[in-house]
Amino acid sequence: MEELSEDEITLNYIGRVNSPYKEKFAIPRQPGLVSAARGSITLLSTANNLELVRGIEQFSHLWLIFVFHGTQKKGWKPLVRPPRLGGNKKIGVLATRSTFRPNPVGMSAVKLERVEFTHKQLQIHISGLDLLDQTPILDIKPYIPYSDNIDYARAGFAQSEPETFLKVVFSGQAETDINKFQNKYIDLSMFIEQVLSQDPRPAYKKRQVDEKIYGMILYDLNILWRMSSSDENVIEVLSINSINL
Repeated sequence: MEELSEDEITLNYIGRVNSPYKEKFAIPRQPGLVSAARGSITLLSTANNLELVRGIEQFSHLWLIFVFHGTQKKGWKPLVRPPRLGGNKKIGVLATRSTFRPNPVGMSAVKLERVEFTHKQLQIHISGLDLLDQTPILDIKPYIPYSDNIDYARAGFAQSEPETFLKVVFSGQAETDINKFQNKYIDLSMFIEQVLSQDPRPAYKKRQVDEKIYGMILYDLNILWRMSSSDENVIEVLSINSINL
């Protein structure tokens, strides 16, 4: 067996995320911003064992350590342009939460909903996630409020939540479409509204006239939307249609 050098380490995935976010576009930039986002973690191989999660339900939230598999092959650069700074100012990658990192590893705090073990398969149901579908999970740890929540911490350019939350309205067609899917997807309209209210467009678009019709995929639904022509702080959802993924 070939030995690893001192600067190498081998990690195995313990699970994969089942997420409503099927593409990177429209994923919130931080966990917890879209509380209506619901998903699960399917534990794999030797991690598919109830003994691993014994006692986990006494915690309301979990830390997920994961791999940025959607951007992993694109490599990384020492300087990046955070959307929070308008996408124009460069800053060191280790001073950001950019997905393009020396090692494509991320961490996310999510709400634990329940643990389920059916047909010999263990799943951890979560909400408030900001993860792409099929994200590989390296580790899961309980969130500990007294140590993980530091009241006096400084966060530089990200000290507070983004100030701009857009109003989201649904066209008559979109309202009709939601009625078709609301039994299948819990809080669908709230989910769409929470995602769009944070304006998922590229940062440079936010100060321009934008007549483009955008599409985003949530679950197996294609949601078409655009900025209002009369109010730059309003997004209009045009239609919601099922697609085959």
